[in-house]
Amino acid sequence: MTVHQNGNISTEASDFLLNCFARSPSWQLWLSLPLSLLFLLAMGANTTLLTTIRLEASLHEPMYYLLSLLSLLDMVLCLTVIPKVLAIFWFDLRSISFFACFLQMFIMNCFLAMESCTFMVMAYDRYVAICHPLRYPSIITDQFVVKAAIFILARNSLTILPIPILSGRLHYCGRNVIENCICANMSVSRLSCDDITINRLYQFAFGWALLGSDLILIFLSYTLILRAVLKLKSEGAVAKALSTCGSHFILILFFSTILLVFVLTHVAKKKVSPDVPVLLNVLHHVIPAALNPIVYGVRTQEIKQGIQRLLKKGW
Repeated sequence: MTVHQNGNISTEASDFLLNCFARSPSWQLWLSLPLSLLFLLAMGANTTLLTTIRLEASLHEPMYYLLSLLSLLDMVLCLTVIPKVLAIFWFDLRSISFFACFLQMFIMNCFLAMESCTFMVMAYDRYVAICHPLRYPSIITDQFVVKAAIFILARNSLTILPIPILSGRLHYCGRNVIENCICANMSVSRLSCDDITINRLYQFAFGWALLGSDLILIFLSYTLILRAVLKLKSEGAVAKALSTCGSHFILILFFSTILLVFVLTHVAKKKVSPDVPVLLNVLHHVIPAALNPIVYGVRTQEIKQGIQRLLKKGW
């Protein structure tokens, strides 16, 4: 493809230009430092968590395998989005190939859905642990984790795959400038001169249906957990259960809230700057990744002790 001087591309398009915060260029300057620090925190914290679970034999249990899966998803999401955004901020490397753009679109949509599904499985794990503690070892086994991982991968990959396919088959005969920092589905599809109604409907019906159903099941799990915890007679057990599940639930709520705000700002785009949903979209790929290993990992006593043992061995 050849990019013409007027910003248009021919029908043989092979790359796009990411126009990041075009209306608020100063955002790039003040956002680059905290974004790079959050990225380093996310990668470092998740790497530490994965290493600890891998090397500590006492952590080779289903609950920690699920934590490892969540960390892997977070790291892939971060690596898919943040390095490219920082490259735009620091070196103005706005060009992205046609293939890379749709690959990024698939990974972002798929792994966000997989992360939501993992939250749901982890909520079920906590439900069984607290509401049916005697049956926990027979229900939450290594085989359960393997089956859950296969389900998470298959359900979300197969359901999300049509999103980049539908966008990729569109005829891009006009502009090649994406008004976003990343290859978001609708930001790319709007550049097409074809009808994108099917793209909109599929994204809404299947993408949000996945996250919506996961969120409903998560809320149900934690409601049942709260009811069971309040029946406990031991104040210490109640405090420990509420502390653990409360922090987990707040993190999941944050994950869902930032998505909801992102949707609402898109709906009310006439009342807010178009750069606001772009900013939320970028932050959503790094803030949960930085918080997840801290809330799920460091606040867990066994993992904290495992990290301390590894540090002692290292010294």
